[in-house]
Amino acid sequence: MFTLRQCFRTMASHIVGYPRMGPKRELKFALESFWDGKSSAEDLKKVSAELRASIWKQQAGAGIKYIPSNTFSYYDQVLDATATLGAVPPRYGWNGGEIGFDTYFSMARGNASVPAMEMTKWFDTNYHFIVPELGPDVNFAYSSHKAVEEYKEAKALGVDTIPVLIGPVSYLLLSKPAKGVEKSFSLLSLLPKVLAIYKEVVADLKSAGASWIQFDEPTLVLDLESHKLQAFTDAYSELASTLSGFNVLIETYFADIPAEAYKTLTSLSGVTAYGFDLVRGTKTLDLIKGGFPGGKYLFAGVVDGRNIWANDLAASISTLQALEGVVGKDKLVVSTSCSLLHTAVDLVNETKLDDEIKSWLAFAAQKVVEVNALAKALSGNKDEAFFSANAAALASRKSSPRVTNEAVQKAAAALKGSDHRRATNVSARLDAQQKKLNLPILPTTTIGSFPQTVELRRVRREYKANKISEEEYVNAITEEIRKVVELQEELDIDVLVHGEPERNDMVEYFGEQLSGFAFTVNGWVQSYGSRCVKPPIIYGDVSRPKAMTVFWSSKAQSLTKRPMKGMLTGPVTILNWSFVRNDQPRSETCYQIALAIKDEVEDLEKAGITVIQIDEAALREGLPLRKSEHADYLDWSVHSFRITNVGVQDTTQIHTHMCYSNFNDIIHSIIDMDADVITIENSRSDEKLLSVFREGVKYGAGIGPGVYDIHSPRIPSTEEIADRINKMLAVLEKNILWVNPDCGLKTRKYTEVKPALTNVVAAAKLIRKELSN
Repeated sequence: MFTLRQCFRTMASHIVGYPRMGPKRELKFALESFWDGKSSAEDLKKVSAELRASIWKQQAGAGIKYIPSNTFSYYDQVLDATATLGAVPPRYGWNGGEIGFDTYFSMARGNASVPAMEMTKWFDTNYHFIVPELGPDVNFAYSSHKAVEEYKEAKALGVDTIPVLIGPVSYLLLSKPAKGVEKSFSLLSLLPKVLAIYKEVVADLKSAGASWIQFDEPTLVLDLESHKLQAFTDAYSELASTLSGFNVLIETYFADIPAEAYKTLTSLSGVTAYGFDLVRGTKTLDLIKGGFPGGKYLFAGVVDGRNIWANDLAASISTLQALEGVVGKDKLVVSTSCSLLHTAVDLVNETKLDDEIKSWLAFAAQKVVEVNALAKALSGNKDEAFFSANAAALASRKSSPRVTNEAVQKAAAALKGSDHRRATNVSARLDAQQKKLNLPILPTTTIGSFPQTVELRRVRREYKANKISEEEYVNAITEEIRKVVELQEELDIDVLVHGEPERNDMVEYFGEQLSGFAFTVNGWVQSYGSRCVKPPIIYGDVSRPKAMTVFWSSKAQSLTKRPMKGMLTGPVTILNWSFVRNDQPRSETCYQIALAIKDEVEDLEKAGITVIQIDEAALREGLPLRKSEHADYLDWSVHSFRITNVGVQDTTQIHTHMCYSNFNDIIHSIIDMDADVITIENSRSDEKLLSVFREGVKYGAGIGPGVYDIHSPRIPSTEEIADRINKMLAVLEKNILWVNPDCGLKTRKYTEVKPALTNVVAAAKLIRKELSN
């Protein structure tokens, strides 16, 4: 991961790196070509080397002195650390030596014979990482020399870089006990073994000529027990002699750092500089002002690395000037709050945004300019014209009539005072729905999307470019829906979906039809591996001018007598997967979106759609990192979901879907959502979800823990899926259990989906037969 931070120079201005996919998503296409067998490993390496060289040369040409290396990744930075440490689970058959692509990508994506490692969200972002699987028997070995190779690669180009490593303690705290290892196993007990490998890496870098080294320790912003904080002290004390001669930077980001963690961090042995997120961690300012170690560098993250709004330069200068008085002018470094991996690349690439909205924004390239402008202003070389233009843009945004809709604000304000619960309890609703739907025990369904073929993408692209007529577009999409419906009927799936052929992205599709949203042409942001998304920009009050999905859902239902799900994205997920306005509380924006989705739900019901899925895939993702903030977030986010469907009849079945996060700690809030059925990722995380039911949590609504990991090309057998279903039946009642994949199928091929779904249905029928006997 690019950790875009400053390193000290005369003007205290240094931005490091850009999002790793490349300006035209070159890495995405190179990865997919390699995975499809259309190009070689050497082809992939060549594209990657060209991207790295371009980034390094661009920064060096701009006069940037401290540039990072080992921030490029073929999948994610935690998996890179796993490869460096040789912590490969035995099922991948790795026998030692330098880890190659086969083993690396098998861990990330699985292969024909073994499943992938668990994937989960990187803190509270929509970026994902591969979770390390560790135990007492792991034989750590220095097995990927990527860090030193990239350092040397840059040096050969004439660029001296700062190698960046995931910190050893954060690596262990982000790991999980491997299958078969006691859940009580202390991952931190592996610290001595892990540090032995880190010492080898550091020694290698020192021999290669590196003078700075950066450790990312983002877990320091979490609520950590004292023994975990002690692990940081122990780790850096152990590394101190090896790190002697290096300038050592420790980075934190995404939230305030707790007082005890701040004390631990600023007391670490041999550390030269500390980086803090002062955008999402404003309380950290008080800690710094209360005491900062003398002679150390402060990397002040005042430019937002996770959103796309122009910085309030005047406010940032005020903050930085206050910090100068604490740490000293020569020790203060202007920084982004975190990696620019989480934002889009460059506004120059946006040809369809109007000038007014464009003036309110700052993508990665513009954030570089902001940081430099702030640093120059601090040194007495303020660009008055730049600061004046910034102030004018902020004023324009604040006063623009397109931002405010009084009717929407009035409707959202009227929501207060009600908790918006359906009048009938879920048990009675499920009885009413069963009488209408007449589904078998263990009903089968999928999550929403079906494979997005090259032809389908071409049709959407040509329609947007006005190369085909609306009639041609409707006919093509209708034909695709017909194929998806016929396939599901052939497979004997019980509750169908239309496959979402009209949608490139679940959030972008709805945002395009809601007021208060703007869209980019090239504002791509990496989510995981080669998966990129274009988050919408919520700039104003949100409303729904007209129906969004009723046409396609009605057309799909007309093609079958089986129940057809209406497919919507929930308000919390739309919020968390967008670039959200920062001029009002996120809860207010979420309530506005909820009212818009409520209108759509009620129109779908009027059109005869009896099963409506409102996806909240990102509800857990948005949970604040500090426990003290959990209750407030869960209150308004769960309330927002209930608003969307409070008005439907008992016979209308409301589904929701969640994926790729740790849900066990919010299970009671999930129950409080009061959905009739929830489908939820389970197989990729090795059935972690089921443990909460083994521990006694009672769930009375319908539930479908996933039986098939759709982010892997591997096709699970009927027996494997049946075994998963039986594990579910050990903790869940048969009359509430659904059978479904982990997530939508858009990233897979039909050659994978057809046999996998065949096995899903066969397994459900097998268990039904066993239950009837």
